[in-house]
Amino acid sequence: MLNRKDFIKLAIKLAFPIMVQNLISTLVNTADTVMLGYVSQTAMSATSLANQFTFIYFCFLFGASTGTSVLCAQYWGKKDIKTIERVIGLATKLATIISIIFFCGAFFFPKAVMKIFTNSPESIEAGASYLRIIAFSYLPMGFSQVYMSAARSIGKVVMPSVTYIISLVTNVFFNGVFIFGLFGVPKLGIIGVAIGTLIARCVEAFICLGYSAFRCEVKFRFVYLFTKAGILLGDFLKICLPSIANDVIWSLATSVFTAILGHIGDDMVAANAVAIMVVNIGAIACRGFANATTIVVSNTLGENKIEDADVYARRMLLITIFVSLLGGVIILLIRPLMMKYYQEKLTPVALSYLGYLMIMTTWRLLGEGINTCLICGCFRGGGDTKFGMIIDSVFMWAVAVPFMAIAAYVLKLPPLWVYFVMTLDEFWKMPVVFAHYKKKKWLKNITREFD
Repeated sequence: MLNRKDFIKLAIKLAFPIMVQNLISTLVNTADTVMLGYVSQTAMSATSLANQFTFIYFCFLFGASTGTSVLCAQYWGKKDIKTIERVIGLATKLATIISIIFFCGAFFFPKAVMKIFTNSPESIEAGASYLRIIAFSYLPMGFSQVYMSAARSIGKVVMPSVTYIISLVTNVFFNGVFIFGLFGVPKLGIIGVAIGTLIARCVEAFICLGYSAFRCEVKFRFVYLFTKAGILLGDFLKICLPSIANDVIWSLATSVFTAILGHIGDDMVAANAVAIMVVNIGAIACRGFANATTIVVSNTLGENKIEDADVYARRMLLITIFVSLLGGVIILLIRPLMMKYYQEKLTPVALSYLGYLMIMTTWRLLGEGINTCLICGCFRGGGDTKFGMIIDSVFMWAVAVPFMAIAAYVLKLPPLWVYFVMTLDEFWKMPVVFAHYKKKKWLKNITREFD
């Protein structure tokens, strides 16, 4: 067993590149929000709402990536390369199917999608034009997310970081070209942002293919897209399907939150768009360590060191709590800067909302960090994905969503109080999550012997 000092070094070694990836991903979204602020508040709000559909799609991908990460990490602990490559093939096949389904929704029915989140005609029209183009990014995004999850799970954490850096530069460059009409290109506004994102996603996919072909000992092999997986398919789906259901249940509830805020008014939507961007910056560290928890727990369980995995999980939880609190402090520190920056870009009402929203996101970040570390890190690291699905189904849809709907439509509370009710969603389920953690039934080695 690693002592505390060596373990912290390992945790930072794994978490820091993931934090860099999360930072870059956040900067990509931040760049979109900031640049669209020069277009109009409607363009910024429409993009934020349209991305809720992409967010649901990403949650499907995240579920598939979870199955990939857990199995690859445990088989990496066992040093079974061939099985890892079979898992990547399975996950890519599933990601392709998911991508095609969401492409059809975004490309053929964009206005219907936008009407779910807002009743503003201007936002619906602008968001629909954005969705039609962003739909083409889903397929390359699906492959790159699966492959980078596999790379992270076997300790190749630098490659995804480099990929995201290149993606960020590509996205910002083309955003500038198409939004501001550089180099003689016409100004395309919100459509330009979609084109920039599409190009960046394609670049990510090409980098993953190149890395797989020339640099990594674990390859993406097309043959595994078409071969039967046998019992491995059952293991993959046992982890993957509850993860997908869990993430979709959670993301749909989050989208309902956004839809309720969207029907309150454009001022709240605009303020929430900026608040989401800020909380993602504050959450970089806690999400990085929570994701690293999956790798640490899975690798250790794959080596069949059950007691060590239990100790490592507890240490990762303590680290995650600390960095979550630190993330809240960061949000409060950058709050005055964000208020000053958006002073001329938001309406006075939206700016007032933003000031309060940024304060309320701090305690929600702490709850998210703890639950993510336990549900997505510890439990999933041991192959236990059903618990997260059940807990989110019950508490998100039987508690959090009804409470927010009652606050907004029955009690007709002021918008800020409705948002306050939303920030409590992570805390309703926390006692049950800790009770499951203490039982330790999630500490399992799920690898098999293959010829």
